[in-house]
Amino acid sequence: MALTPQQTQELQKTIEQRRRALLQELQEDLDRMRKDNMEGLAGPAPDAGDESVATLIGDLARADAGRDVSELQGLEAARSRIAEGSYGSCADCGGDIDIERLRVNPTAVRCIRCQSQHEKTHSGINPPSL
Repeated sequence: MALTPQQTQELQKTIEQRRRALLQELQEDLDRMRKDNMEGLAGPAPDAGDESVATLIGDLARADAGRDVSELQGLEAARSRIAEGSYGSCADCGGDIDIERLRVNPTAVRCIRCQSQHEKTHSGINPPSL
């Protein structure tokens, strides 16, 4: 069953709230990275251990920002699907994506069945071997 206008509006509100929160997080991350980079210009870390910890913290911050950007891209795509009227339709089979799935993951592009098949087909993870 296709989404009702009320359900679409509910999900659109959720998407907009998450989008605003992500934009705020990204701005804070960028400000923090700029500050940390400016402090880094003062000179090298006192020892190799401090330097490795500083590098790790920087890598983690960049990974967090990367995840936020990926999620933001998914939200933007969902906004586009809402605008064009295809939101809530599976990209693979064309069937409806369950409202509960969209409430949990408003950026979902596939129904559960097609997403499961997609993950099996495109996981890229090889099973462990001895």
